[in-house]
Amino acid sequence: MFTDNKSPFIILVFILKYVFIAFIRNGMFFEKAKIKLNNMIYKFPVLLLLISSSLTSVFAQEINQFDQEGKRHGIWQKKYENTDQLRYEGTFEHGKEVGEFKFYKPSSGSQPTATKQFVKDSDTVVVQYYTSKGTLISKGQMLNKKRVGDWTYFHQDGKAIMMTEKYIDGMLNGPQKTYFENGKLTEEAVYVNDKKEGKRVVYSEKGNKLKEFTYVNDKLEGLASYYEPDGTLSIEGVYKNDKKNGVWKYYENGKLKEEKTFPLKVKK
Repeated sequence: MFTDNKSPFIILVFILKYVFIAFIRNGMFFEKAKIKLNNMIYKFPVLLLLISSSLTSVFAQEINQFDQEGKRHGIWQKKYENTDQLRYEGTFEHGKEVGEFKFYKPSSGSQPTATKQFVKDSDTVVVQYYTSKGTLISKGQMLNKKRVGDWTYFHQDGKAIMMTEKYIDGMLNGPQKTYFENGKLTEEAVYVNDKKEGKRVVYSEKGNKLKEFTYVNDKLEGLASYYEPDGTLSIEGVYKNDKKNGVWKYYENGKLKEEKTFPLKVKK
């Protein structure tokens, strides 16, 4: 019975049509129409069960399919083993991902923790990560599963930008900037092939400079300066191979208070 996939749809349309006609002819209000539909469900439970089963079967036949060449095609869904929790869902076009894919963690329910947007004629993928409550954490692009281009990270509200950085072939390359929730800059640095290179500056929420360093190949090298919250110079000296070297000067209220020479001599 009901071997034709179209049969359940025809029966469902017939039922809805019957209720609609009754509504028009008798001038029934919505609540009365709903009661009549409920009575029909009570009278024909087996029929409706068959319709539901058939619709589920039809949907199941439309997902996780392959084309003639054995490539994934159409809507695909995968679940975690021995659970009903989705692992991912999305659409393939002859083996290639297209449109939006949603990814889930074992305990994320219906809320995806990541989405990937695939473009038909491009290998670059737009990626977004979310908290378990659906708040945006970060977004950017990936190519061959490696981060590329601009990436943006957000504060807890998912709106205010916390940090921006750039990637080339999965490695940090270019400026990295970090922000307070009010949008003011808190830190800026430059990376070359995942390593700090050049100046790194840290700011207070009022915009005053707090620290300034210089890096060479990810190690502190050259002049370094520290400042009080009001912007007054506090300490200055030189790093060599990631260690303090030479004369370091210490200030109090803008005046020189002490000098130390590094490396410090060990007292015998």
